Amino acid sequence: MEQLKRLRSGIGGLDVLLKGGLVSGASYIVQGRPGSGKTILANQIAFNHVSEGGRVLVATLLAESHDRLFQFLSTLSFFEPQRVGAEIQFVSAFDTLQNEGLDEVVRLLRREINRQQATLLIIDGVLNARSRADSQLDTKKFISELQGHAAFAGCTVLLITSARLDDGSPEHTMVDGVIEIGEELHGNRSVRRIQLRKTRGSAALSGLHECEITDRGLVVYPRLESLYAQPSRPDSPDMRRVPCGVEGLDEKIEGGLPESSVTLLMGPSGVGKTSMGLHFLSQCSSAEPSLHFGFYETPQRLRLKAHALGLDFPALEESGALHILWQPTTAGLLDALGLNLLATVERLGIKRVLIDSLGGMARVTTNPARLIDFFGALLNELRARGVTVMATWEMRDLFGAEIIAPSHEMSSLVDNLMLMRFVEMNSELKRSLSILKMRDSAYNPSLLEIVIGDQGLRLEKGFRHASAVLTGTATTTTDR
Repeated sequence: MEQLKRLRSGIGGLDVLLKGGLVSGASYIVQGRPGSGKTILANQIAFNHVSEGGRVLVATLLAESHDRLFQFLSTLSFFEPQRVGAEIQFVSAFDTLQNEGLDEVVRLLRREINRQQATLLIIDGVLNARSRADSQLDTKKFISELQGHAAFAGCTVLLITSARLDDGSPEHTMVDGVIEIGEELHGNRSVRRIQLRKTRGSAALSGLHECEITDRGLVVYPRLESLYAQPSRPDSPDMRRVPCGVEGLDEKIEGGLPESSVTLLMGPSGVGKTSMGLHFLSQCSSAEPSLHFGFYETPQRLRLKAHALGLDFPALEESGALHILWQPTTAGLLDALGLNLLATVERLGIKRVLIDSLGGMARVTTNPARLIDFFGALLNELRARGVTVMATWEMRDLFGAEIIAPSHEMSSLVDNLMLMRFVEMNSELKRSLSILKMRDSAYNPSLLEIVIGDQGLRLEKGFRHASAVLTGTATTTTDR
């Protein structure tokens, strides 16, 4: 099958959505409300293109001066002023449009394309061109003539407009692709999204995807469940055991957790979920490093907590066996977090991960309905990369017979499910652990007592003379 030649945008996430980049010689509309990031996107593509040897012509049909544009672009890392006037030529066609009409604009651009030997043409202000057309036929003719001259010169075209054009508009029907950028308010929070509304003759990742403007320009985060609808590699057939590092647990689960499995620790705040996770991470080595991917505790607080458990995290970090990646829950985008986790795993060769917690990760989402699909794709991809995962989920109630567990769909995503509870017994507060599920693996279902001391966390056979332990209020029984 013949592959279409691509013009890379240089924006990693956008090239992923476009399955490799813009189709060379094709024409695209980039549309969105003022301030959505259209001009940044177009100029970012322009500067990335010239860095790969291309030449760019930027024509504006707006009354704004180029000096003001350069002032704004200068705050972004991709902007290289020495390229302007050399590989990138900026031309104002506003006066020509106002005084002489669309036909003369076409002639001007044709001359400049040939003179510049441009391989990318960007026209900003298409709405002004439409307003100068006497009819839809004139608009189609304008775009058609531009496409014809550009295609003859081997030039890709980007048409920038602030209007949200309808699918049946003359512009939409004429171009090969439509890229739409938008911005939505969720409470007090603003979230940018990008969508490929049309990609003629080319596959693409459809739907809405998150993006943001940083000092690097526009950054696009493909929706994880569409990017990894299928894991990128087959599962490992190896079912070797990975030790948890928790005294009293490994012998209950045949020596450890199955490699490349996902274990969910459920329990209320303070019951010991993170402490158990830290023991799990401590079993790492420089050959098989581990990663703490957390949301609530800073790296320094984690080191102090590990020290209290008898674990030397600084030494593990210095050896390259342990890595800590912390992100606050006050900011961030869901797909950015997932892609950052996967990129870190790939870059550092991580073999065990603690996600502390899934609830913290979920807090940044603006669409809770997609969480099951998101976590399913993320966990399946981690499995496929040979990573053994432990994750925590905070339950709301400290005591009580009712257990507010994750949804049925969430529970089905994990291989192993462990419940940690507080128990009141004989006027003492104790902690318990019960193994609810281990997929494709035998385990001892005994109820265990969690003991946390200066030597770390250990599990003991407990509650021998008690009943109703899982209600949170145990009662003592008498042996016969």
